[in-house]
Amino acid sequence: MNSAPWIILFSPLLAAAVIVIATQPLKKLSSYLSVAAVAISFLFSLSVFGSPDQDVSFNWIDLGVFQVRIGYLIDGFSKMMLLVVTGVGLLIHVYSIGYMHDDRGRSRYFAGLSLFMFSMLGIVLANNFIMMFIFWELVGVSSYILVGHWFERPSAADAANKALLANRVGDFGFMLGILMVWSASGTVMFGELSSKWPTLGLGTYATIAALFVFCGAVGKSAQFPLHVWLPDAMEGPTPVSALIHAATMVAAGVYMLARVYFLFASSAAALAVVLWIGVFTSLLAALMATQQSDIKRVLAYSTLSQLGLMVGAVGLGVPVSALFHLFTHAFFKALLFLGAGSVIHSLHNEQNMWQMGGLKKKMPLTFWTFLTATLALSGCPPLAGFWSKDGIVAAAFEHNAAAGLVITVINFFTAFYMMRLFVVTFLGSARSEAAEHAHESPPVMAVPLVLLAIPSLIAGFPPIEHIFFPMAEEAGPSIPAMLVSVAVFIAGIGAGFVLYRGKNSDPVSVPLFANRFYIDQFYSVLIKWTQDALAGVAAFVDRWIIDGGLVRGLGGTTWGFGFALRFLQIGNLQAYAFLFGFGVVLLLYLILFAA
Repeated sequence: MNSAPWIILFSPLLAAAVIVIATQPLKKLSSYLSVAAVAISFLFSLSVFGSPDQDVSFNWIDLGVFQVRIGYLIDGFSKMMLLVVTGVGLLIHVYSIGYMHDDRGRSRYFAGLSLFMFSMLGIVLANNFIMMFIFWELVGVSSYILVGHWFERPSAADAANKALLANRVGDFGFMLGILMVWSASGTVMFGELSSKWPTLGLGTYATIAALFVFCGAVGKSAQFPLHVWLPDAMEGPTPVSALIHAATMVAAGVYMLARVYFLFASSAAALAVVLWIGVFTSLLAALMATQQSDIKRVLAYSTLSQLGLMVGAVGLGVPVSALFHLFTHAFFKALLFLGAGSVIHSLHNEQNMWQMGGLKKKMPLTFWTFLTATLALSGCPPLAGFWSKDGIVAAAFEHNAAAGLVITVINFFTAFYMMRLFVVTFLGSARSEAAEHAHESPPVMAVPLVLLAIPSLIAGFPPIEHIFFPMAEEAGPSIPAMLVSVAVFIAGIGAGFVLYRGKNSDPVSVPLFANRFYIDQFYSVLIKWTQDALAGVAAFVDRWIIDGGLVRGLGGTTWGFGFALRFLQIGNLQAYAFLFGFGVVLLLYLILFAA
């Protein structure tokens, strides 16, 4: 048995344990331990990449009819994800050394990062639903810890709670789906299910099971209607946004859908739901991104939009294209978040892009790397995002023309809002004193930007795609789709540049987009009324039925019975004589007359 997957998995857990138990007072040592652990995982991931496929497991719990197995699955999907998670994770860990240098909770932060890496790698390596679900929940816990790192801020604490609760809704559906799959097939092993599930002929039952499983991805990958947690999760440190909410955690839902695609392949209805939930989420988020002023929130809605495209690609029946976009997106979106972090760090925690401007000369390295990532995300040929998005566009026009048109609109808005963000942040003149005195970030933060810019440039080229995705369809690039993508890119970039160049305030005002379609407000009202109603019912039951009827009622009855009995033990001889006489008379009456 190959030990490399176990080393990849448990190195971060060991680092987290050592930091919490032993090195927490030593902040620098704690950060170095965390970085060393993810570096070990990355090196062993490189060694696994060239190894043969493996599916290894052993019994963990054996109850006869129900068995839980722990193991790992090494195939094309997991090899790619291991390199993405550990490679991008390593650079973000290094970047965090500089970004979190003066943070009081630095050791706690790096312990949380290590725990997250362990949890995410467990999802990637899992070869069955039970193991995946265990690590799925651990990722949720890790996200809660990291989003709420600055828990003394009410906004951060609320964001952590919101993320946890929204994911619990999706995870409940995911759990039901797993139970339905096991009930119908008798197994939760991916290898066994992939061959067995299509032959069961379950019809509607299979569709319902697949949709419940999809609920897990709706929560973790922040799809409508559970998308509301992701933008608020930007309250965590910026490296957390890069690692969890751009490159890895939110991509777990897409990875899961591709891993268990066999559940959806036999149900056209399930695929249709997945397609339109993804496309609708993507369009909704793209429109909201056009009116945000917080630099991290623009990127958060961009992440939502791109995740929607990946989910939509699964619904189109091209899960490999979804994973290819996940692969390229991890690099340039992590670069965008770290670039934003570089700006925020330099401007003393300023996040409003209308308080920035003129940063091109003051932060040249951040400028050029951010521009690279902006163009890659916008679909500029021949950068990484162009190739991966082109595959989704081509599949959409081939399988569903309506979806293809909507995705084309989404890609236009993507280029538009990213150019808006870039122009307002880096071009023009400084709009605040903080921007006036901005400076480039230290090397420990700058070097990861450069290293992430390289795959943002080249990761989508067909030779590299073939290395990481040898299972990809051999149809080749679609020339019409490419032409559409290029035209949309030019139109979006041009509109963003012309409209926002030299502006000191937003010339466009769409309150519906700025207020996120009032979905959060609707949820607040809905929760308030339903919570108040349920609380009122619960209070009535507790006060009058449980407390008044059962607790106090039983207590009162017992007290009354005891109160009556105590008159038999009052210690008065005359009273005893009276009671004795009364009893004799009553007994005689019963004997003489009752008979």
